[in-house]
Amino acid sequence: MTSATSAASERYARIADQFTRRVEAVPPGAWDAPAPCEGWVARDVVGHLVDWIPGLLVEGWGLQPPAHPAVQDDPAGAWAAVDAAIRAWLADPELASREADILPGRFRLDQAVDMLATNDILVHTWDLARATGLDETLDPDEVHSLYEGMQPIDEALRQSGHYGPRVPVPDDADEQTKLIAFTGRRP
Repeated sequence: MTSATSAASERYARIADQFTRRVEAVPPGAWDAPAPCEGWVARDVVGHLVDWIPGLLVEGWGLQPPAHPAVQDDPAGAWAAVDAAIRAWLADPELASREADILPGRFRLDQAVDMLATNDILVHTWDLARATGLDETLDPDEVHSLYEGMQPIDEALRQSGHYGPRVPVPDDADEQTKLIAFTGRRP
């Protein structure tokens, strides 16, 4: 396993573990609580990750979609199955370093997971926590890295349709608040 693959795998595990802790801590009855993403409930946050991450990787790298329970019936079980599949894909050095053409560019699987999936999981950890009343604190180093990395591509992110308009926050707001507002969410 290359050091880049190892770093991407370790970063994925750290961020996914934080998301998993929130998923496992969702109080009974809170899966239908409104989420910060317009029109979503807590269950939809998990459903989004369970659908789109494997969809991207299966399509780009020709992988078998992981079998999982329906998010509607068992969001925690669905996430656990998808998370296990992603970890297994990253643990396979040949697969993790295999390149594919996705989006506008050619990426190794570990790069795609690191750049797209892990960052999305980080932000959606906040969404799930906010929806269900759990701890909203994100890893400050990851928040800093993502926030700084998004600044130069602000216009492209807005044009992608994946982010709403930046929500204004005070200049002295902490960096997590700035990141959440940058993604169009109301902190």
